[in-house]
Amino acid sequence: MIEQLRKIYSSLLVYNEEYENFDPNYKWFVADSNDIFGIHQKELTGKDIALLTAFLSPYNTKFPPLTTAEQKWKKAIFATESQPFPAFQLDHPYRFIYFSINQNQITPGFFHEAIQELFAMPVPILWENEHEGIIIEEQNQDEDSPSYEEMIDILMSDLYVKINFFVGPFREGFETIRPYYRSVTRDAKKVFAYSDKTVITYIDAAPYLLIDQIAPEFRRELGINLLQEYINDEETLKMLETFFLSNLNISETAKELHMHRNSLQYRLDRFFEKTGIDVRQFHKAMPVYLAMLARE
Repeated sequence: MIEQLRKIYSSLLVYNEEYENFDPNYKWFVADSNDIFGIHQKELTGKDIALLTAFLSPYNTKFPPLTTAEQKWKKAIFATESQPFPAFQLDHPYRFIYFSINQNQITPGFFHEAIQELFAMPVPILWENEHEGIIIEEQNQDEDSPSYEEMIDILMSDLYVKINFFVGPFREGFETIRPYYRSVTRDAKKVFAYSDKTVITYIDAAPYLLIDQIAPEFRRELGINLLQEYINDEETLKMLETFFLSNLNISETAKELHMHRNSLQYRLDRFFEKTGIDVRQFHKAMPVYLAMLARE
């Protein structure tokens, strides 16, 4: 196809990563073969551009060209019945990690390079837009690779980039890859609307996703019925949140809140007396935690 287009547009260039940059005077496209090519804008009318974009994908030159591995994963995720993807060897379970960065903080190309340096082996990255995307991690990654919390610390200290990670569960095979991709990108955006944590796993996200499915009216009822007079008591709610996040451990919670454990015990006793709910028992703590999330 590219050779046929070259007969029409003499300025056509095929991108070669080794020795070319993206000329801003060219309009760039991606062919079915995943080759990136450009045509000088002097040769293109509005009608030409409309026709080309009808059967080709415009290429955003702010993104780094897809690696061979990224091309394979993109084909696997976005395959259709009319355009099935060619299967490739998958030796290990994989997972999708959604990331979001503040707009205009770092270019996709620079971010791509920074992420690759943090892993022992190259990882594919697929971009949703200039500040969101998916990292594809296989389970055989070197154990010496930093955790996602450590990655954020490194990126913040070295590049001053604010970033969030939503870590999806591991999957095997390609049978459900498309809905898995959609669910990770969708759920991540929901969860970060509730939480200010920078790294959230799917397990951590489950309570937020449950709350998101509840009608607003029922959320309010849940908060009123379980939190009762404490529904607007920010100090007590902060204490309870810390207690829950400390795995119901009195000593850890007291240390985190800079409070004597006897004082914490007293306040938990008061909450029990007022509401009839002993949050020191897991099966009673969980509904209270959900009510607190529903309140936000």
